[in-house]
Amino acid sequence: MFFKGLLIGFAIAVPVGPIGFLCLRRTLVYGRLTGFVSGLGAATADALYGLVAALGLTAISSFLIRMESWLQFFGGLFLVVLGLKTALAKAPPKHTSEAAPPRTRSWQAAYLSTLALTLTSPATIIAFVAIFAGVGLGVSTSGALHALELVAGVFTGSAAWWLLLSLGAGALRDRLHAHTLHYLHVTSGLGIMALGLWQGVLLVSKWLQ
Repeated sequence: MFFKGLLIGFAIAVPVGPIGFLCLRRTLVYGRLTGFVSGLGAATADALYGLVAALGLTAISSFLIRMESWLQFFGGLFLVVLGLKTALAKAPPKHTSEAAPPRTRSWQAAYLSTLALTLTSPATIIAFVAIFAGVGLGVSTSGALHALELVAGVFTGSAAWWLLLSLGAGALRDRLHAHTLHYLHVTSGLGIMALGLWQGVLLVSKWLQ
């Protein structure tokens, strides 16, 4: 069950989206550890939604799905604000010897921001429900203990993807010049804003239908 969950968690995390873009930017600008900690926030949200799906908590999943539009709205707004703040902020020096060590609070903020942003996507629950049902997994077929083992695998698989992403982006970061990182800092902020605005456009078009 754990290894099945690991594969599912990895597959859920791999598709590129706002979270992947955000973790990639943080790795390139702030370093591998900040990028990986950001990814752990997304992995935690995946595990929580996987737990809801695996335990068959239909009341919670139904409520979140009903609130999907509002969650998407706040998620898009969060991206716009985060992108604006990123674009206006000054990028830190490339080398750790030129800058003060990252504060624990910064890592906490990186973790909590991606956790909150991932939780604004109830579609993740739908994905887990569909996958678990398709392969015959969940509490109804395997028991609560195995369901928890499955969710632990989901978290590990998702975290493994973010580790690979942060390591790969970190290797690229070592090859970039300081002024290139500065431009990346600005353009990535604008890109995050664009993702938030696009999410708003999709939401408005859904409301108008």
